[in-house]
Amino acid sequence: MLEIAKKYLKKINGSSEDELIIIEDITLEKLYGNIYYYEFKRFIETGNNKYSVAICAPFLVEKEMGRVVNFSTSGYLENHLKDYENGTFEPSLRGYWYPDEDRFNYK
Repeated sequence: MLEIAKKYLKKINGSSEDELIIIEDITLEKLYGNIYYYEFKRFIETGNNKYSVAICAPFLVEKEMGRVVNFSTSGYLENHLKDYENGTFEPSLRGYWYPDEDRFNYK
């Protein structure tokens, strides 16, 4: 799951000159997958807020499918997880990323 998470960060980082990295010590492990937080490497190294990701929502890598689930920056993660767990999560158009196909989708 960690390798998928790193691959996803490369995808969303695009051509940015600063690398996005997983903050591994705050990864949340669930039965259905891991929730990852990330930040720019330069911010982690320097602590300088000018290098920080302005808005970064954690994301889930599903254990069985390997699909990445993007959570919104609005609201609380606990609410997003509750919706995911009870099947009422409504993703955006880019809510899911399928690493084997390198595509985003809403389902």
